[in-house]
Amino acid sequence: MSIQPVPAFEPPYVMAVFSNVRTADDSGYPDTLTRMKEIVQGNPGYLGYESARTPDGLGITVAYFRNHESLTAWREDLEHQAAMKQGRNDWYESYTLHVATVERSHGFVRNG
Repeated sequence: MSIQPVPAFEPPYVMAVFSNVRTADDSGYPDTLTRMKEIVQGNPGYLGYESARTPDGLGITVAYFRNHESLTAWREDLEHQAAMKQGRNDWYESYTLHVATVERSHGFVRNG
C-alpha cells in the first residue's frame, strides 16, 4: 500500500491543525490515541486526518471536517475532553491549535 495524502475535498470545509511537542511520558497515550480515532471516525462530518512527526519531535496533525459544527461536536465530546486534559497534564510540553475554513482545494496523483 502506498502512502497518499488525504484527498482534496469540495470546499468549503474546516481544518484543525494541531502542532505539538510531546513529553517523555507515553503511559496510556497509544490506547487513548486509538480510542480518539474511533470516536472521531464516528462523527458524521469527519473527513480524515494526516499526521507527521519530525526527527526533533515536532508533531503536526491536520484533521478535516465538513463544517464547524462537526468540529465543535468533536471538541465537545466528553472522552475527547478528558484526553485533552490528560494531554495537558502528561503528554504535551506545548501545543498550538489553528482552525481554518478551506476555500480552495485540489490534488494531484501521478499515473503509473
